[in-house]
Amino acid sequence: MILDGQVVIISGVGAGLGARLATRAAAEGATVVLAARSTDVTGEVAGRITAGGGTAIGLPCDVRRAQDVARVVDTCVDRFGKVTGLVNSAYSHPGFHDLLDTPDRQVRRSLDIVLHGALGMTRAAVPHMPAGSAIVNVGTMSTRRPLRGEAGYAVAKAAMACASQYLALELGERGIRVNQAVLGWLDGPGVRYYVELTAAERGVSAQRVRDEIAARNPLGRIPTDEACAGAILFLLSDLAREVTGAVLDVNGGEYLP
Repeated sequence: MILDGQVVIISGVGAGLGARLATRAAAEGATVVLAARSTDVTGEVAGRITAGGGTAIGLPCDVRRAQDVARVVDTCVDRFGKVTGLVNSAYSHPGFHDLLDTPDRQVRRSLDIVLHGALGMTRAAVPHMPAGSAIVNVGTMSTRRPLRGEAGYAVAKAAMACASQYLALELGERGIRVNQAVLGWLDGPGVRYYVELTAAERGVSAQRVRDEIAARNPLGRIPTDEACAGAILFLLSDLAREVTGAVLDVNGGEYLP
């Protein structure tokens, strides 16, 4: 098991990628702390992991609130003694608009959650992370291949991408690795909503929209949440112990750098 003995905090656990990631991390031997604003999902996922013989707890957390962030990290350390992995995946999309048409408060909200939320979680966790620990920030292909309507979201993720490089530089002396997994289309709840919305607007079938998206990459499919979670597990694990400051594109080849 590639995460045997690790204690991993996953920030921003939703019904899609976060839930799959937590389940797979536990299956690979990690103790998992799930943090999100919605306790319905974290509670369900933590319960499922525990019922299967793993160790997990779900905690309420709004990453914009310093007291919430501190409570998550303190609870993790109190119960499990350390933090060896942190995944920053808290999500906020300001809606599909051109950048100048996106309400400023929505852009700021995305920045608060995506960038400042990741920095807050990292700032709280690092003092408890021994050498050999790893941080993975979850990015988006929209920062590398612009898609109209994604600007407000991509701007926040681009800021986090820059922060990832600086954190890798600055935390390397502590033996802490920082990498970024840049995800493309994910066959989960978010993309399914987008597909249905787009199909209705265009007056075509949802399957046609799905097929068009899948045809954009060499593998000819929309990657699943669970499959993409594997890339994050790799970056958390000792298999990537010589990898820091890197960007791993996980999109079926749609973006070829």
